[in-house]
Order: sequence, then C-alpha cells, then structure tokens
Amino acid sequence: MKLAMAVLLALTASPALAQNRAAAPVFPPPSPPVQSPGEGMMDKPCPTTAGLWFGHPYVKQNDWAWECRFAEANKQLPQAPRVVFIGDSITENWVGLAPSLFVSGAVGRGISGQTSPQILVRFYQDVVRLRPKVVHIMIGTNDVAGNTGPTSAEIYTNHVAAMVDLARSNGIAVIIGSILPAAKFPWKPALSPAPQVIALNAWLQNFAKTRGAVYADYHKALTNPQGGINPDLAPDGIHPNAKGYAVMEPITRAAIAEAEKIAAIRR
Repeated sequence: MKLAMAVLLALTASPALAQNRAAAPVFPPPSPPVQSPGEGMMDKPCPTTAGLWFGHPYVKQNDWAWECRFAEANKQLPQAPRVVFIGDSITENWVGLAPSLFVSGAVGRGISGQTSPQILVRFYQDVVRLRPKVVHIMIGTNDVAGNTGPTSAEIYTNHVAAMVDLARSNGIAVIIGSILPAAKFPWKPALSPAPQVIALNAWLQNFAKTRGAVYADYHKALTNPQGGINPDLAPDGIHPNAKGYAVMEPITRAAIAEAEKIAAIRR
C-alpha cells in the first residue's frame, strides 16, 4: 500500500501530491532482484514481497496479474469480510486515505496500475474465495489509458461482465463503481479520455440495472466542466486525495447499504 502510493506520487510528478515529503521519490522505484521460489507448479509459488511493485520485472514476467500480492493477506483474514473493494490504484489508495470506511469487515484489494483483465484473473482468489456479502468493483481508468496494451470498449465490458456474473453466481451482491472523471492522463498526455469515460459509464450504469447490481455514480459527484477532477479533490486530476474520497464516501455507504439489502434477500 505505502509502496503503491509512492509510485503514484512519482508517476504524476505533482508537487501537490508530495505533501509532507521532502522530495518525490524516483520513478520507477528500485527493483531489487527477487529470488524465485523454484520451477513449475508448487505449494508456495510466491516470493517475498519486499521490494516488489506492480511494474517490477519479476511481477511482469512471472505474475502478470500479481496474484501473490494479497495471497498471504487473504489467508490471514479471521472471517469472511462484509465487503471487498477490488480495483486499481484508486481503490488501493482509498484504504489509507479514508480508513474509517475500511472497518467492520470491509477490505481493500486494489493494485496500482492494473487493468480489467488483470483484475479478472485474480477475481476468484481476491473476492469469491473470501465469501463476502458484497463486492465493490471499480475499474477502467487504466483500460482507457491502455496500461497493458491496446484494447477496446468491448474487451473491457466483457471483463466487467465476467466479474459481475462470477460474483452473482456465488451469491455475492455487486456494486459497480463508475470510472472516475479523467480529462488527461499524466502518464499518457496525448490521450483525451473524457468522452470515452462518459460512454463507458453509461454502459456500466445500464449493465448494473440489467444484472441487478448497484451503480455508484462517483463521476457525477466529482466531474468538472472539462470532464476531469479539480485539483483540490485530485491533485493530479486522476487520484483523489482525502477530500476527494470524502466526497465519494456517502455514495459508497449508500451503495453498500443497498447491496446488503439485495444480499439479504438472495440469501
């Protein structure tokens, strides 16, 4: 979590994000060599997590979806969580910047930099096997940016549909969080993603309705006239700060309450 935050601070190169820091860390962060646990299929395939991050060569070559990231944390959970939040850096950062939300059985399973295919790969491990009542899925920013290569709206929506259907078939109520506003990507400045984000959110909202899921419309609460987020809520225009998450929190809590009602009826 702390490492992911450091990566994002450096990636955006924004002085406003470097609050309480003498200097922004260098990007990419150090990638010390990692000792592989062995060859082939084995009982314990995960190396030590020290020094690993989403762009570490070991992760990119050996664990593309980074299933090892939460493997041990999942085993340490004392009981089934009430809500699992799964997503990318926006979800990962949420845990540290809005800790009051992540209590009473709410756990975060966000990984910085990830796209929908990576999250789909680890969805069974990081959501279904934990047996939560509710899952909060919020992904798409990095798909629009093409973090794992060229993609399409159809490919993205297929991944979302697969996650939602997988959750529902296992008795888990679903919240689909909108993609947050984005006028520009600091790491892909040539792109103008705002229209794509709006179009994908329209699909997500309609899909949630057809699948009996809850739609959490963060985009409407955060967007500015340019289709982005104002710096007071997200200094780099992408990643909310504590104030930005505070705007999102009432929407989240209302969505969780609605999803829990759905879960109670289905069970």
